[in-house]
Amino acid sequence: MVSTNKRFLQRLRVPLGFIIAVIFLLFANPEPLTLLIGGIVSVIGLFIRAWSSGHIRKGQTLAVAGPYSYTRNPLYLGSFLIGIGFCAVSNVWWLALSFCAFFIAVYLPVMRVEAEDLKSAFGGGYKEYAQNVPMFFPRFSAWKKTNEKFDFHLYLRYREYRAALGLLFAIMVLAARTFL
Repeated sequence: MVSTNKRFLQRLRVPLGFIIAVIFLLFANPEPLTLLIGGIVSVIGLFIRAWSSGHIRKGQTLAVAGPYSYTRNPLYLGSFLIGIGFCAVSNVWWLALSFCAFFIAVYLPVMRVEAEDLKSAFGGGYKEYAQNVPMFFPRFSAWKKTNEKFDFHLYLRYREYRAALGLLFAIMVLAARTFL
């Protein structure tokens, strides 16, 4: 049985992420080079999240296509890369250390809770998937080739465009701090 604390973290991960983002915006000391490098890393994370959202049908089927054939948690991998990008932009070592501690403390238990939920929902299919696809750091090649294509309607349904808008806003604020 999944502990209540892990479920609590699962519900708090998004609000806590917003709090971390505000802290980054307040304490960041961006420079043109860190803005460029961190911005690129964050955009890569954003694209991974977008790609992932177009391949998942929450609660209906086990996602194994697209980025899910490389890692079981591509949405979280994308979020991690967005966060690492912000760490680079911030140009403040303790923000990077804080982000890594936050990510491990919150997202590792959440990934485990979700793995238990998927195992209960999809049984042997999930077990085979989990044996062949790593939980977080991606494989170098796809586990299974499928004909399933990215579904833009899923991207819209899950409102993943909000991550793009949030990233755009944050980059604009950090660019203003860099150049003004």
